[in-house]
Amino acid sequence: MDIESMQESKYGVGELLGMARDRAVPVLVAVPDSALAAPTPCAEYDVKSLVNHLFQVVVEFQKLAAKGESDFASTPDRVGAGPDWRERFAGEADRLVTAWSAPGAEDGVAGAWQMPARLVGSMALLDLTVHVWDLARATGQEYPVAGWAEPVVEQLSGTVATLAPTARTTGVFADPVPVGADASPFERLLAQTGRDPYWVSAV
Repeated sequence: MDIESMQESKYGVGELLGMARDRAVPVLVAVPDSALAAPTPCAEYDVKSLVNHLFQVVVEFQKLAAKGESDFASTPDRVGAGPDWRERFAGEADRLVTAWSAPGAEDGVAGAWQMPARLVGSMALLDLTVHVWDLARATGQEYPVAGWAEPVVEQLSGTVATLAPTARTTGVFADPVPVGADASPFERLLAQTGRDPYWVSAV
């Protein structure tokens, strides 16, 4: 799926983000404090640092929806800021959905990258999907995809294909992980981002 066909999807980015948000918030709410130091499928992150990264994504991509400038120069410790971080995350995730559902959010270009705004919104969708899967796997939770994820996976398959050449060069994506012929579309998506869809924590 190229950028032009992504623009023609029957689902808006805000709607897709709403689907991902509805799956993400229960996973983050169920992350126990005892698991914050646990490893995740993203080797450079433990659970706490990945939550902080995801928190930053849902905050900064609100600005990008309004054609403002994001700031990823440093990652605030929002988990360490107080025990109500789960409720704060849920609120910011709601605001992210609202921002990308606003009229004009998908029009034109966004961010310092001057990329098509819909592609930028899809980058937030990618994090709100695959990083939440990371957190679910790291904390022993199920991440069921049946009944809701098909349009999200369809959108993200195009997003990953578009971003992959640069993302792999810069180390954002690792090399694709081989999967079997019976792998699901979601497992194939994870594999294309360099994740092992069958990852299990060694802890």
